[in-house]
Amino acid sequence: MKNRKKTALILGATGLVGNELVKILIQQKNYEKIHLLVRRPIVSHDPACEVHVVDFEQLHTYQELFQVTDVFCCLGTTIKKAKSKEAFRKVDYEYPVEAAKIANVSGVEKFLIITAMGSNAKSSIFYNQVKGEVEESLGKLSLPSVHIFRPSLLLGEREEFRFSEKIAAKASSFINILMVGPLHPYKAIEAKNVATAMAAVAEVGNSGMNIYPSHKIDQIAKEKNIIL
Repeated sequence: MKNRKKTALILGATGLVGNELVKILIQQKNYEKIHLLVRRPIVSHDPACEVHVVDFEQLHTYQELFQVTDVFCCLGTTIKKAKSKEAFRKVDYEYPVEAAKIANVSGVEKFLIITAMGSNAKSSIFYNQVKGEVEESLGKLSLPSVHIFRPSLLLGEREEFRFSEKIAAKASSFINILMVGPLHPYKAIEAKNVATAMAAVAEVGNSGMNIYPSHKIDQIAKEKNIIL
């Protein structure tokens, strides 16, 4: 049913990519209902959006909200913000994997998630290791369609100020000019491009496990031609 209205759930709707994704999905009008799972109240004036303030420690108690066609997981933090490796792992591993498990038993058609360039469960870098472990855990589930987006450094205006990322973003605008040939895949990427690619893939996403490196994400977004 090509024209069937779909429903979506977004985890991390207030984040850098999640916020852009909400705007794009509203604009496209492909979804009859969009559930936003957040930790604190936010305001949405679009009738398609329903905001749900939830306790992510108790995600399993919100299974009824996972009765959707597509789940978008844009959860993510930094060790500096989380204050510890344990707290970081909770947000970047435990919550996404728990969401995937609930989606799995709820009959979700597509699960789309952001990890990171360099994701590798065997990495000596803790951040990359956790992201890789998320991907491995997703691979063990029987979700019919999983789409993993591995962006490079994300560019965009964050709600909270991150000094180191701000400096890196400023530098990347100049460095990106030099990122040609074999260096092209490592270019920093706009958050709205990641969101655009996620929305585009959700429209025609293939079954099985699909991984999109940063340069492929950028390519999909540009081909979609709806970059705001």
